[in-house]
Parts: sequence; C-alpha cells; structure tokens
Amino acid sequence: MSLTRHATTQRLDGNLPVPTLRVVDGAGDLRPRETTAVLIAHGDKLARAGMRALLEPEADIDVIETAADGEQVLALARALHPDVAIIDMALPGADAVEVTRRILTEPACGSTRVLLLSASGEDRVVFAALRAGAIGFLHDPDLGEVASAIRAVARGAAALSPGVARCLIEEIAAQPSPDRGAPEQLEELTPREREVMALVASGLSNDEIADRLVVSRATAKTHVGRILGKLSVRNRAEMVTLAYESGLVRPRQPAPTD
Repeated sequence: MSLTRHATTQRLDGNLPVPTLRVVDGAGDLRPRETTAVLIAHGDKLARAGMRALLEPEADIDVIETAADGEQVLALARALHPDVAIIDMALPGADAVEVTRRILTEPACGSTRVLLLSASGEDRVVFAALRAGAIGFLHDPDLGEVASAIRAVARGAAALSPGVARCLIEEIAAQPSPDRGAPEQLEELTPREREVMALVASGLSNDEIADRLVVSRATAKTHVGRILGKLSVRNRAEMVTLAYESGLVRPRQPAPTD
C-alpha cells in the first residue's frame, strides 16, 4: 500500500509555508518527484508571484519556492536541491553571476541547473553568465519560452534566446581562426563522439541526435556524457562554445542581401 505525505518548507520571505507533495511507499522510501522542481529568484515581489502563477498550470513544472535576493536563493538551493533555479540577473543582495557560480560549485546545492533571465541582451552579460556555468539564458522571454527553457535545462540541454545564441556565434565567428589546431582534449574523442559534439553544437537534443544517428536515446545520452567528461566541461553550452572555438563546427555565414 502506498501513502502520500505533504511536507512543508519554511519560506524565507516570511510568507506561509508551501506544501510539497511526496509519495511514500510501504517501506517508507520517498519516490522521486515526477515533475521538474523549480526555484524562482527575482527581486520584484509581483514578478515572483506572476511567474509562479503563470507556471502553475504547467503539469510537469512544480514551483517549490521563491527567493527575493541572492542569499535566499543560495540558502534555498542548499536546502531544497531544485532541478532548475531561475535567477533574474538584476537580483538584489548579490551578483547573479556569482550566485550562479556558487550554486553550481557548492556540493550542498546538489545538481541544480541554472536558467538566467535578463532585460539586457548585452554581450558581456551573456558571456559572464555562460562562463559562470548557466545552461540557459533568456532575454525578455514570454511564458512559453520560460516553460520550454525549464524543460530543456532540466534534461541538460542548453536554452538560449535566439538573439543570445546569435550574439554568441557572432562573437566566436569574429575571433581569429585558431592556428594551434584542435585542443588536446578533442584528440581524445572518437569519430562518433566528434559527430555527436557537432550535432549538439547544431542545437539538437539527445532525442534528435538519436533519430539522426539511428541509435537509442540512452546511447546518445551516453555519448554526450562521455564527451563532457573527456573535455572537462560542465554542460552543453560550454561544449558548444568549445566546438566553435576549436573549429569542429563553423558558424553559418548570413546570406548576402541586395
């Protein structure tokens, strides 16, 4: 026989606790949550409430808590281990890039992935966020973009607004072509792993890579994991950057205009 247990977490902003559903089997073991657990960090109270309300109808997304500043989001990430932390770049109390770096490097924060939101699409902001390890960066997104990005980030895929992806590619394309050849780590990749890396850099998900190569999703995921390990990069966004910087793939040149 199985039982359900409602556990509550103490909110740091002083509001009422939020119930979190857990399913417990007869042996007392907690079953994994079937939804993606999300922590929202935004300095504006109305923005936090609005984003939470807009995401509430999404059956596969569970907003488990919100934070008003950098210290709160760090404390909640350590305590709750959300799957995805959505952090606004204008978060008060601490630099959002530094908060991102700490969430991704502190063992106490678990395996939380970070999706950053910003009203600014400036290159320096984007690059700082990606260097800190954020796997997603959205510039002025709508609800549909946020929900889709949460799902992508939760499964380990990069989520970038079109303008953000374009400025990243343009920056890499503007750099001089490396004359030192491929990085030493790339030499450790098998031909199949290089092919998978190029497909990741093209924006394909694990499912799409599996379809393209006519292999199982598990096999595609294994290839991606091995590539990350061999290259010593933390996520797909860093893998994509290295793919372009190394010359493994090259940015598409814009079509000439009249």
